[in-house]
Order: sequence, then structure tokens, then C-alpha cells
Amino acid sequence: MKEKKITTQAAGLFDKLNLKWMLAGLIIIAIGVVLMAGGKSNDPNVFNAKEVYSFTRITVAPILIIAGLVIEIVAIFKKPKT
Repeated sequence: MKEKKITTQAAGLFDKLNLKWMLAGLIIIAIGVVLMAGGKSNDPNVFNAKEVYSFTRITVAPILIIAGLVIEIVAIFKKPKT
């Protein structure tokens, strides 16, 4: 009888394209967190509502974080090409 060699390759859990999407999602999340943190105040004893409740901190940063999380979910569930 002729024996067949069975070779198994240790396939990674994610494809290279999945890893690129994951990295892009992490970068977008990091940008959102940095924008939400904002900068330091000139005088810590004075409350400046324009700095705390700015459009960037309240609207743009959360949208970026949610977009990054959606990209992460898509990257994880995307099937690698066979």
C-alpha cells in the first residue's frame, strides 16, 4: 500500500489582512482616547467649561472609539482567505 504523508501546518488564528485591520482599529481607538483626554488646563483652580465640554471631547472622540471597536469586531470575525 502507498502511504500518504499528512502534513499539517500550524495555521495562525488570524490572516495578515485581519492583523492589519486590528492594528488600524487599535490606532483609531488610541486617537480617540487621546482626543478625549485633551490637554492640561492653564490654571487648575479655574473651571473652564469650554475646554471640558468641547466638541472634540464630547462628540469626535467617542465616535472614533466606537468606530475603532467596530473595526476590531469586523477584523476578528472576518474569515481568512483559504
